[in-house]
Amino acid sequence: MFNKNFKLILAGLIVAYAVYQFIEGNIGNGISLVLLAGIFVFLYFRNEMILLAFLRMRKQDMAGTEKWLTKIKNPESALTPKQQGYYNYLHGIIYSQKNLTQAEKYFRKALKLGLNMDYDVAMAKLSLAGIAMQKRRKREATTLLTEAKKLDKNNMLTDQIKMMQQQMKKI
Repeated sequence: MFNKNFKLILAGLIVAYAVYQFIEGNIGNGISLVLLAGIFVFLYFRNEMILLAFLRMRKQDMAGTEKWLTKIKNPESALTPKQQGYYNYLHGIIYSQKNLTQAEKYFRKALKLGLNMDYDVAMAKLSLAGIAMQKRRKREATTLLTEAKKLDKNNMLTDQIKMMQQQMKKI
Protein backbone atom coordinates (compact mmCIF):
# COMPACT_ATOMS: atom_id res chain seq x y z
CA MET A 1 0.00 0.00 0.00
CA PHE A 2 2.64 2.51 1.09
CA ASN A 3 6.27 2.48 0.07
CA LYS A 4 8.50 1.01 2.80
CA ASN A 5 10.52 4.24 3.14
CA PHE A 6 7.36 6.31 3.31
CA LYS A 7 6.25 4.22 6.30
CA LEU A 8 9.42 5.09 8.20
CA ILE A 9 9.13 8.78 7.35
CA LEU A 10 5.51 8.79 8.47
CA ALA A 11 6.46 7.01 11.71
CA GLY A 12 9.19 9.60 12.34
CA LEU A 13 6.79 12.49 11.81
CA ILE A 14 4.24 10.92 14.14
CA VAL A 15 6.90 10.41 16.83
CA ALA A 16 7.98 14.05 16.44
CA TYR A 17 4.38 15.18 16.92
CA ALA A 18 4.08 12.81 19.92
CA VAL A 19 7.11 14.50 21.51
CA TYR A 20 5.41 17.86 20.93
CA GLN A 21 2.28 16.51 22.62
CA PHE A 22 4.37 15.34 25.60
CA ILE A 23 5.96 18.79 25.89
CA GLU A 24 2.53 20.45 25.80
CA GLY A 25 1.40 18.18 28.63
CA ASN A 26 -0.98 15.98 26.61
CA ILE A 27 0.45 12.70 27.82
CA GLY A 28 -2.47 10.56 26.57
CA ASN A 29 -2.23 11.98 23.06
CA GLY A 30 1.54 11.42 23.04
CA ILE A 31 1.22 7.79 24.13
CA SER A 32 -1.44 7.04 21.52
CA LEU A 33 0.67 8.70 18.81
CA VAL A 34 3.71 6.62 19.80
CA LEU A 35 1.55 3.48 19.50
CA LEU A 36 0.33 4.67 16.09
CA ALA A 37 3.94 5.17 14.98
CA GLY A 38 4.68 1.64 16.23
CA ILE A 39 2.09 0.30 13.80
CA PHE A 40 3.91 1.91 10.87
CA VAL A 41 7.25 0.54 12.06
CA PHE A 42 5.65 -2.92 12.37
CA LEU A 43 4.29 -2.62 8.83
CA TYR A 44 7.78 -1.74 7.62
CA PHE A 45 8.97 -5.21 8.66
CA ARG A 46 5.71 -7.04 7.85
CA ASN A 47 4.06 -6.01 4.62
CA GLU A 48 0.31 -5.61 5.02
CA MET A 49 -0.49 -7.25 1.68
CA ILE A 50 1.55 -10.34 2.56
CA LEU A 51 -0.20 -10.53 5.95
CA LEU A 52 -3.59 -10.40 4.22
CA ALA A 53 -2.44 -13.03 1.71
CA PHE A 54 -1.44 -15.32 4.59
CA LEU A 55 -4.90 -14.85 6.12
CA ARG A 56 -6.48 -15.94 2.83
CA MET A 57 -4.05 -18.88 2.67
CA ARG A 58 -5.14 -20.06 6.13
CA LYS A 59 -8.70 -20.28 4.79
CA GLN A 60 -7.47 -22.32 1.78
CA ASP A 61 -8.58 -19.52 -0.58
CA MET A 62 -5.87 -19.63 -3.27
CA ALA A 63 -7.69 -17.17 -5.52
CA GLY A 64 -7.91 -14.67 -2.67
CA THR A 65 -4.26 -15.20 -1.82
CA GLU A 66 -3.26 -14.55 -5.40
CA LYS A 67 -5.49 -11.46 -5.49
CA TRP A 68 -3.70 -9.93 -2.49
CA LEU A 69 -0.28 -10.81 -3.89
CA THR A 70 -1.04 -9.18 -7.25
CA LYS A 71 -1.74 -5.92 -5.43
CA ILE A 72 1.98 -5.68 -4.66
CA LYS A 73 3.42 -3.74 -7.55
CA ASN A 74 7.17 -4.11 -8.20
CA PRO A 75 8.03 -6.35 -5.21
CA GLU A 76 11.79 -5.91 -5.65
CA SER A 77 11.63 -2.26 -4.56
CA ALA A 78 8.51 -2.35 -2.38
CA LEU A 79 9.56 -5.25 -0.13
CA THR A 80 12.53 -6.07 2.07
CA PRO A 81 14.46 -9.25 1.11
CA LYS A 82 12.69 -11.41 3.73
CA GLN A 83 9.32 -10.11 2.54
CA GLN A 84 10.33 -10.95 -1.03
CA GLY A 85 11.13 -14.45 0.22
CA TYR A 86 7.62 -14.86 1.61
CA TYR A 87 6.15 -13.30 -1.52
CA ASN A 88 7.87 -15.98 -3.60
CA TYR A 89 6.99 -18.68 -1.04
CA LEU A 90 3.28 -17.88 -1.35
CA HIS A 91 3.54 -17.83 -5.14
CA GLY A 92 5.25 -21.22 -4.98
CA ILE A 93 2.39 -22.65 -2.94
CA ILE A 94 -0.16 -21.24 -5.38
CA TYR A 95 1.69 -22.53 -8.47
CA SER A 96 2.34 -25.96 -6.93
CA GLN A 97 -1.24 -26.76 -7.89
CA LYS A 98 -0.98 -25.27 -11.39
CA ASN A 99 2.52 -25.43 -12.85
CA LEU A 100 5.34 -27.36 -11.16
CA THR A 101 8.13 -25.66 -13.09
CA GLN A 102 6.93 -22.21 -12.00
CA ALA A 103 6.45 -23.46 -8.42
CA GLU A 104 10.00 -24.80 -8.34
CA LYS A 105 11.33 -21.45 -9.54
CA TYR A 106 9.41 -19.56 -6.85
CA PHE A 107 10.42 -21.95 -4.05
CA ARG A 108 14.10 -21.75 -5.02
CA LYS A 109 13.94 -17.95 -5.13
CA ALA A 110 12.21 -17.88 -1.72
CA LEU A 111 14.94 -20.07 -0.21
CA LYS A 112 17.63 -17.88 -1.78
CA LEU A 113 16.08 -14.69 -0.38
CA GLY A 114 15.46 -16.27 3.00
CA LEU A 115 12.51 -17.15 5.20
CA ASN A 116 12.27 -16.32 8.91
CA MET A 117 10.72 -19.51 10.26
CA ASP A 118 12.41 -22.93 10.12
CA TYR A 119 8.99 -24.46 9.48
CA ASP A 120 8.59 -22.37 6.32
CA VAL A 121 12.06 -23.35 5.08
CA ALA A 122 11.26 -27.00 5.80
CA MET A 123 7.93 -26.70 3.96
CA ALA A 124 9.61 -25.10 0.95
CA LYS A 125 12.28 -27.82 0.84
CA LEU A 126 9.63 -30.51 1.22
CA SER A 127 7.69 -29.03 -1.68
CA LEU A 128 10.87 -28.87 -3.76
CA ALA A 129 11.54 -32.51 -2.88
CA GLY A 130 8.06 -33.44 -4.11
CA ILE A 131 8.62 -31.56 -7.36
CA ALA A 132 12.04 -33.20 -7.83
CA MET A 133 10.49 -36.60 -7.16
CA GLN A 134 7.82 -36.01 -9.79
CA LYS A 135 10.51 -34.99 -12.26
CA ARG A 136 12.44 -38.23 -11.49
CA ARG A 137 15.40 -36.53 -9.77
CA LYS A 138 15.72 -38.95 -6.88
CA ARG A 139 19.10 -37.85 -5.53
CA GLU A 140 18.04 -34.20 -5.26
CA ALA A 141 14.74 -35.23 -3.67
CA THR A 142 16.48 -37.30 -0.99
CA THR A 143 18.85 -34.47 -0.04
CA LEU A 144 15.97 -32.00 0.15
CA LEU A 145 13.97 -34.45 2.28
CA THR A 146 16.81 -34.89 4.76
CA GLU A 147 17.27 -31.12 4.99
CA ALA A 148 13.53 -30.68 5.58
CA LYS A 149 13.62 -33.37 8.26
CA LYS A 150 16.45 -31.55 10.07
CA LEU A 151 14.58 -28.25 9.96
CA ASP A 152 11.29 -29.71 11.21
CA LYS A 153 11.98 -29.23 14.92
CA ASN A 154 8.34 -29.45 16.08
CA ASN A 155 7.67 -32.62 14.05
CA MET A 156 4.81 -30.99 12.17
CA LEU A 157 5.86 -32.42 8.82
CA THR A 158 6.86 -35.93 9.89
CA ASP A 159 3.83 -37.59 8.30
CA GLN A 160 4.43 -35.90 4.96
CA ILE A 161 8.15 -36.70 5.09
CA LYS A 162 7.49 -40.39 5.85
CA MET A 163 4.92 -40.57 3.05
CA MET A 164 7.38 -39.06 0.57
CA GLN A 165 10.13 -41.44 1.69
CA GLN A 166 7.81 -44.39 1.09
CA GLN A 167 6.98 -43.05 -2.38
CA MET A 168 10.69 -42.60 -2.98
CA LYS A 169 11.30 -46.32 -2.38
CA LYS A 170 8.80 -47.15 -5.14
CA ILE A 171 10.73 -45.13 -7.69
